[in-house]
Amino acid sequence: MKVTLIIGAGGVSRVVVHKCVQNAEVFGKIVLASRTLARCEEIKSELPNANIEVAQVDADSVEELVKLISTCRADIVINVALPYQDLTIMDACIATKVPYLDTANYEHPDEAKFEYKLQWERDDKFKEAGIMSLLGSGFDPGVTNVFCAYAQKHYFDEIHTIDIMDCNAGDHGYPFATNFNPEINLREVSANGRYWENGEWIETKPMQIMQVWDYPEIGEKDSYLLYHEEMESLVKHIKGLKRIRFFMTFGQSYLTHMKCLENVGMLGIKEVEHKGQKIVPMEFLKTLLPDPASLGSRTKGKTNIGIIAEGIKDGVRKKIYIYQVSDHEKCFKEVNSQAVSYTTGVPAMIGAKLMLEGKWNKQGVYNMEEFNPDIFMDELNKQGLPWQIKELDI
Repeated sequence: MKVTLIIGAGGVSRVVVHKCVQNAEVFGKIVLASRTLARCEEIKSELPNANIEVAQVDADSVEELVKLISTCRADIVINVALPYQDLTIMDACIATKVPYLDTANYEHPDEAKFEYKLQWERDDKFKEAGIMSLLGSGFDPGVTNVFCAYAQKHYFDEIHTIDIMDCNAGDHGYPFATNFNPEINLREVSANGRYWENGEWIETKPMQIMQVWDYPEIGEKDSYLLYHEEMESLVKHIKGLKRIRFFMTFGQSYLTHMKCLENVGMLGIKEVEHKGQKIVPMEFLKTLLPDPASLGSRTKGKTNIGIIAEGIKDGVRKKIYIYQVSDHEKCFKEVNSQAVSYTTGVPAMIGAKLMLEGKWNKQGVYNMEEFNPDIFMDELNKQGLPWQIKELDI
């Protein structure tokens, strides 16, 4: 029987565990590990008939991770912990020669920056260990990468421009809350924007560029340009690409709250002194905000995430839109999580499934668009994330 080790016990982990149990013939026994054992026990209690064990681990410690991976005899490690912990978990997988998968690229805990560089640098070590590392198997990054690869394979000879469009039109009823880890979310949104055009990265002020996009099943929404990690790998792998951008929707209430918090220093990631103690403002803010894992039962509405690709096929210009719509309430009914966690957790399970089945199987460190997209796209339809394609006027 296969053993699947899942590290992390937040909202995305809950989805991954539920979906792995739904595909138990592939994943076998689930070992769920986190620093907080009670969170693992809570998820396990939702699936009383499943083959799940729980364990406590400090994902910042390679030594503890190696011991856990070796003890449970894992066949794969699914990392849904914090992006700060990607490197330690990858190093533990190298040491134990066990395949690795994550949903978001590495972030340095003391610097508002995220990039694939340090993960890509481990390519030779994964090859030497004879194992595979799959990076960014969430939705964006993840499914959006696969959408691009699918468009390149079936619809274009060259893709010249890509816009990745991410809309969450869910309403959780709180004046202000984040749909995933507040530290990660707020660092991402408050950073300078960046997009790639004609071979170079162009930096913008936060929220400087906005466009209105009509999202199917949702409607028109203000969409703001951000930097997002999937662009870093897509510029390497999409033929003929001249420009790629990433847009995400935000309501005015969210932007106003975030700007106020930024203005008073609450988004700071450096230590400050408070009553003789050292605290990090962003970490303190996280304790005040609602836990994203608790939003599922409150959230109503839909998400729509996709790509708009324009390029050439047989000498003719064309433009297509590939997208996926999820309903928050429907997701909660299935796996006790809202759609933001669902759309990240299901692709993590699919990526791991294809690895365990040997359908995506290479030695080294890879991004999602480097594999055959067709089988992943088929799994999306089977596993709860059906997608649509529209041809658009140019």
